[in-house]
Amino acid sequence: MNIFAILFWLGLILQVIIRSPFDRAQRKEKKIIQLKTKLENILLVMLTLGGLVLPFIYSFTNLIVFANFSLPTWSQWFGAFLLASGILFFWRSHLDLGINWSPSLEIREKHNLVTHGIYKRIRHPMYTSLWIMSLAQPLLLPNWISGFGNLVFFIPFYFFRVSEEEKMMTETFGKEYEEYVQKTGSIFPKLRF
Repeated sequence: MNIFAILFWLGLILQVIIRSPFDRAQRKEKKIIQLKTKLENILLVMLTLGGLVLPFIYSFTNLIVFANFSLPTWSQWFGAFLLASGILFFWRSHLDLGINWSPSLEIREKHNLVTHGIYKRIRHPMYTSLWIMSLAQPLLLPNWISGFGNLVFFIPFYFFRVSEEEKMMTETFGKEYEEYVQKTGSIFPKLRF
């Protein structure tokens, strides 16, 4: 395994470390809305395949070596930079959401609309982080199957999840959320002229 594959795995480990305390905390909170569908479960399984299983096969076996491609070293270092940026967004998103974070579409009894920190300008910075890390993956794991697997599966997950999340937030927070939407970008800050 080369340095870039090692960095990829370190990035996954960091995501688990960042998310673990938030996961434990949110389990203790009473949920008043929980919208987990079969489609979401299927998409999550596909994400696990693209973001964990295929990279494992690439990193620890020779089963898909036929799909390897070459990249200049500078582009792989750019992939490491993207990964670090994605991890930073991931950490900041969790930190700012705090107890409001959940692994699926949920509203808790004491749920608040978070509009501070990174959420002041971007409504879905956690998805920003996942986009960035999905783009880093083929640069760190130069293989047509394992490198692009996560991105291919993340695209339908993203469009499904954000659409459902926006509906749920509008139903829960009403006008307050609609006003927030007007001031912020979805995954990038809204440009103001």
